[in-house]
Amino acid sequence: MAHLPDFISDLAIILITAGVVTIIFKWLKQPVVLGYIVAGFLASLHFKKFIESLVVKISGASHESVASVFKVLPEISDMGNVSIWAEIGVIFLLFALGLEFSFKKLMDVGGKASIATLINLGSMIIIGYLVGQLFIVNLIEGWNQMDSIYLGCMLSMSSTTIIIKAFNDMSLQKKKFAGIVFGMLIVEDIAAIIMMVLLTTFASSQHFESGELANSVIKLFFFMLIWFVVGIYMIPTILKKLKKYLNDETLLIVAVGLCLGMVLFASAVGFSAALGAFIMGSILAETIESKHIEHLMEPLKNLFGAVFFVSVGMMIDPAIIAEYGMLVIILTLVVLIGRIFFATLGVLASGEGLKVAMQSGFSLAQIGEFSFIIATLGVSLGVITDMLYPIIVAVSVITTFTTPYCIKLAEPAYGWLEKKIPVKFSKIKEGYGASGYETINQQNDWKKLLKSILSLVAIYFTICVAILLIFQNFITPYIVEYVPGSIWGRILAAAITLTLMAPFLRAIMMKKNRSEEFKSLWKDNRLNKGALISLISFRIIICIVLVLMVLIPLFPRLTVLMVMISLVVVTLIIFSQGFKAQSRKIEARFLENLNLKQKLDEKKAAILPTVAKDLRSKDIHIAEFEISQSSSSVGKTLQELNFRQKTGVNIVTIIRGSKKINIPDGNDRIYPFDKLVVSGSDEEMLKLSQYLEEKKEQASNMEEEAQYHISLSQFIIEPGCSLIGKSIAGAGIREKTECMVIGIDRGEESIINFTPNFMFDEGDVIWLAGEKDKLNSFEENIANLQPIIP
Repeated sequence: MAHLPDFISDLAIILITAGVVTIIFKWLKQPVVLGYIVAGFLASLHFKKFIESLVVKISGASHESVASVFKVLPEISDMGNVSIWAEIGVIFLLFALGLEFSFKKLMDVGGKASIATLINLGSMIIIGYLVGQLFIVNLIEGWNQMDSIYLGCMLSMSSTTIIIKAFNDMSLQKKKFAGIVFGMLIVEDIAAIIMMVLLTTFASSQHFESGELANSVIKLFFFMLIWFVVGIYMIPTILKKLKKYLNDETLLIVAVGLCLGMVLFASAVGFSAALGAFIMGSILAETIESKHIEHLMEPLKNLFGAVFFVSVGMMIDPAIIAEYGMLVIILTLVVLIGRIFFATLGVLASGEGLKVAMQSGFSLAQIGEFSFIIATLGVSLGVITDMLYPIIVAVSVITTFTTPYCIKLAEPAYGWLEKKIPVKFSKIKEGYGASGYETINQQNDWKKLLKSILSLVAIYFTICVAILLIFQNFITPYIVEYVPGSIWGRILAAAITLTLMAPFLRAIMMKKNRSEEFKSLWKDNRLNKGALISLISFRIIICIVLVLMVLIPLFPRLTVLMVMISLVVVTLIIFSQGFKAQSRKIEARFLENLNLKQKLDEKKAAILPTVAKDLRSKDIHIAEFEISQSSSSVGKTLQELNFRQKTGVNIVTIIRGSKKINIPDGNDRIYPFDKLVVSGSDEEMLKLSQYLEEKKEQASNMEEEAQYHISLSQFIIEPGCSLIGKSIAGAGIREKTECMVIGIDRGEESIINFTPNFMFDEGDVIWLAGEKDKLNSFEENIANLQPIIP
């Protein structure tokens, strides 16, 4: 028998153990992620050694004899194999996270989630660092500053997986605070990606320099912006042109190929594989195929994600946990108390009321998958002590178990605290942001103009720099080398570079100069005119500098001449209609790709933010419920269902595919997959959710009672049968028996294509299809017809 490679046998042990343990955890109604971690521990050498030592202590047998007994059990042969599978798992986890993320979603969650997250995140990083430096450094030998930094970062990350599981189990998804928590998790995800890049920079230098940190941040944002802009411009267009060739198989291959291609590119320019996977996922999230790709990636994400979490469990060492048990308890308390306090403080600072803030804070009292990813990064870079990983995993396991109890504790804790708050601080209960929303007509023209110009200049400036760097490092050297005469090669390289940059240079100088805000400010007063002229001049100077960055490296001894040429080039670009048209075309393509997905959903999205903002102060918010195809509500009118009377919610909109029914009346019916946009309080939303679940269960029970078992059978027409001489339509077989004639055998001939006027004859064999009980009662309905058992 051929020897099975260790690579495959190790994977088999991982998946078999994970499969058995996670089924048990599903039965116990515990998070699957926790099951994977426990499965990893059970499959690890640490567990085997732990059991061996336990048996030795209990039985008194020698260690060698016990070890010989356990030797027959399968074990992981090479942890290097597990590390490879785990790294693939991180890549697909981050790719799937990017697919769910999207940059536009980050903008949608707004400043409130960002403020709350930054306060919570920053505070926990500082607390974790201080705990490491002031306390743990005296407990663990070899503990250094880098361990403290990584510890702070690990303690600052919540677990999206655990929170979603807890909210689903407790039917809290539609609560007002749940939306805030999800917004904070989105901001946390992007913060974690940035954090990983910075941690890698710190690890490579082992010390901190402000210049190096600034360089890393600028480099990160530069590449993220380039990847995003180029990706949005190219990838949706390519997918649209290839759509007719993209079935499930080819789309999956293309998506995985793009993911791994970006991973290779990110690694080549000095970033982590995880960042590349996340960026490509967020680019694909803006395409109309995003949901399809997300669905196709689900099995891959689940498989390799499971391997990653199993590998996390393999790092648990009972000996280390026993030795540092007190430290595990201390860090657990730091997470529970620190995250609850600072997350609550952050949500309060964002303008929400105390109850919502406390519910959000108590929900975020755990650490999870990103903590493991950061720990894995530290181990792979060799910058954290081996003891930190199992300690963090142990803290995560404990806080995972406590998460549901913390969420339940939020309301009693609020009730107790509410009574202690003095009357003069009652504004804290409501939140200062309850009535502080600006309307569109209050926004300043200058603010809108500067915001749009700054974003445009940043994007087009970055693209110009990217073109410049690509040419200087890769293309210009070849042109200069292979074009006869070095001066002509340099001129050609400069001409090509500037031609490619020209549409973007023109956009930097001229975009928004004819906008409504610009015109309004220009007409207002002379002071505005001077400021606007200065703004245009500043943008022109930026372009002159960019042109000089192209010319001076090629012609270093002709600086004065290059300045004059740059002025001429910029003037030509401003008045060139060709570059103007090209600039508009490029921008139109980009915006079309960026907004294509949004346009498909704009009817759905239009109503949600506006209504939600107006009603927050009344504890009324907007939520969306999808009607299951098996719901007993299907086909009934809103008047018959009477949601308002039964649950207290108002049906604001019904979204049916691309159609939107605003303010539906009582005669509108509910159909499968309808999305109901409803307004109400948390309690009313919960009632509606429970009501719809009950309806779904009733329909499911009815389905189970009326299971359809369609079967085939044969019946022969014997002498004297009442069907002889009758047509199929005339005999009324379908009406009387609820069975269908699908074929007739007459002698040696098999007749499949027949008309309703076909006449039955003696000796015909009829092929029938129908439910089993209908076929069994066929004879009772058609006299003298006898079935033949096939």
